[in-house]
Amino acid sequence: FCAVLFPASTAVSTTERQLPIYSVETSDKRCAISFDAAWGNEDTEQLIDILGRYNIKTTFFVVGDWVERYPESVAQLHDAGMEIMNHSNDHAHYNSLSAEEIIADVTACNEKIAAITGVTPTLIRCPYGEYDDHVIAAIRSMGMEPIQWDVDSLDWKDYDAATICERVTSRVKEGSIVLFHNAALHTPEALPQILEYLIHEGFTVVPISELLLEGEYTIDHTGRQWPVVEEKAE
Repeated sequence: FCAVLFPASTAVSTTERQLPIYSVETSDKRCAISFDAAWGNEDTEQLIDILGRYNIKTTFFVVGDWVERYPESVAQLHDAGMEIMNHSNDHAHYNSLSAEEIIADVTACNEKIAAITGVTPTLIRCPYGEYDDHVIAAIRSMGMEPIQWDVDSLDWKDYDAATICERVTSRVKEGSIVLFHNAALHTPEALPQILEYLIHEGFTVVPISELLLEGEYTIDHTGRQWPVVEEKAE
């Protein structure tokens, strides 16, 4: 069992494994849906429309190069109330970069997003989901939080809508972070079924920043974020 005390300003032993957040411990029936945007842009407006029909706000992790290619889509996402966060500047393998190179890359993407939305991202999803201790340490040194997922739709494999729906609905739980991709072939078809399931089951879907715990917390060996509970004096 690995429990590391955060936020990043708290001293952490170099022998402790550094983990991003995969899910959040909560007694409320809440979860978050996220989309990674790195390549195409075929269905961004359709995703916005579907989410809008259900009054759902989600988090889009966007690559800086994608922001440059599709600034109008970034603006549309922001205007629709979606949370726009960092997915690197050009989808590099962070494990092969130095801490200085990682910080420069993250900063470049942050600046591109902020130039359009007026909001500087506070969360990042590492490209390819890859990370090691030096990657996580570099990101947290910037005051940003690295985010993974505990429910993977695998929509990028072009599974049909029924398979995507089954994968998500059979795995989601309180505090889950679900991974989708924009420009995935069958995600727009699967998404309404998934949202209807979540609503029927009593889930509230929120952007990731609203799911995360405030104040001091620990991250266990599964990447689940837990609140720090102060011991009461006898």
